[in-house]
Amino acid sequence: MTRALMFQGTGSDVGKTVLVAGFCRLAANRGLKVMPFKPQNMSNNAAVADDGGEIGRAQWLQALACRVPASVHMNPVLLKPQSETGSQVVVQGKVFGHARGRDYQKLKPQLMAAVMDSFSRIADQADLVLVEGAGSPAEINLRSGDIANMGFATLAGVPVVLVGDIDRGGVIASIVGTHTILPDEDRSTISGYLINKFRGDVSLFDDGISAIEGFTGWSCLGVVPWLKAANRLPAEDSVALERLVQGRAGGLKIAIPVLSRIANFDDFDPLRAEPEVDLVFVRPGERLPGDAGLVILPGSKSTISDLADFRRQGWDEDLRAHHRRGGRIIGICGGYQMLGRTVSDPLGIEGGAPVAEGLGLLDIETVMAPEKTVRNIAARSAEWDLPLEGYEIHLGISRGPDCVRPMTTLDGRPDGAVSADGKVSGTYLHGLFGADAYRARLLAEFGIRGGQTSFRVDVDAALDEIAEELDRLVGFERLMQASVQIRR
Repeated sequence: MTRALMFQGTGSDVGKTVLVAGFCRLAANRGLKVMPFKPQNMSNNAAVADDGGEIGRAQWLQALACRVPASVHMNPVLLKPQSETGSQVVVQGKVFGHARGRDYQKLKPQLMAAVMDSFSRIADQADLVLVEGAGSPAEINLRSGDIANMGFATLAGVPVVLVGDIDRGGVIASIVGTHTILPDEDRSTISGYLINKFRGDVSLFDDGISAIEGFTGWSCLGVVPWLKAANRLPAEDSVALERLVQGRAGGLKIAIPVLSRIANFDDFDPLRAEPEVDLVFVRPGERLPGDAGLVILPGSKSTISDLADFRRQGWDEDLRAHHRRGGRIIGICGGYQMLGRTVSDPLGIEGGAPVAEGLGLLDIETVMAPEKTVRNIAARSAEWDLPLEGYEIHLGISRGPDCVRPMTTLDGRPDGAVSADGKVSGTYLHGLFGADAYRARLLAEFGIRGGQTSFRVDVDAALDEIAEELDRLVGFERLMQASVQIRR
């Protein structure tokens, strides 16, 4: 017997990912074999699943919450935005193609078969499947051919809990409005709702609950406060960057330019958790801070396009000034490629200019290749001979004189490059800063202590704290009552 329950939101960023992760850990702590599932995700924060291939970073986190290996079938359709109108489409972990928004709407019905196949595979292994929707079911203009929300829920026979975010305001109207515009078949799948991110005295919302029930007939499954432990979890997408604040005044300032197509920025969460680090995400229109000790260029889903934008912001001049002052620079994946002399895309894989001049701080050249590297790897720091762990997700091959000084070794082979003065380095390894010993050694170069606690252990502890809160506020029994045994 496999039970399932889906969480959909009244809008994007209402907290579905954290709630599903917390309920996954709650069910796992009660001894159930629980699995996460998200039919369609849109994010440039990707992870490499244990069975190979790409999934959204959020489903990797939810698998961690379940204490099970991550699988590509937990997120069968992943959209990775490359421009304002187009995305790379990844199906069951592999690149399927590229599509613009209108073209993708036509493609969705073809992808439902893959979604249902993956859901069946996940359900076959689980006592309970917790499903996360995308965006909102109230986007009825996208209902035809939908695979992310009600299209999936009605076909799979999975009941829905609607999640409303009270912190952004208008939660009563959001829930009642969703009820009003949903067609009858979709409305009937909703078994109740949750109020998320509440601040203050919960009893003040009693009249709100009564009003919602009067308009909709739906039961409130719980009011969840702002979960402080959620700040210790990796963020899912770039929406979270808008809420990140600077770290501790007086600490080591580490600056990260926010590229238009920034990817895998959760690489920097371990640094953000360090008490003596002031991690600054530099937005467009701002300058790279002159007092930063370290500047890190993040990954990018569109390296050549982001390189051009980097120059438009004037960050190239800021970076060179930082280098002249003796500041340290690290590039990760796309950021590593940008630091070289040229980035070439002769086959038009990224869909932009065929070649771009790099920032010239590393003596390397990068050529985009059609075959994408996607794998988890065992790695070491070449500089300090310390163990690392992480993954590769990238297009392109980088070669040049500075590669004789690799920054890392990946599965025993040299990777990355270090400049002759030792101040500029780059690697294709994502997850570099998650290695506690490496992080401690890097921060020691700037005279501060770091790596005193395990970032991975702290993430696990945060999941347990969230699970305990959800058990107290909603309850495991209520969760199970809302779920149903699915058709198999």
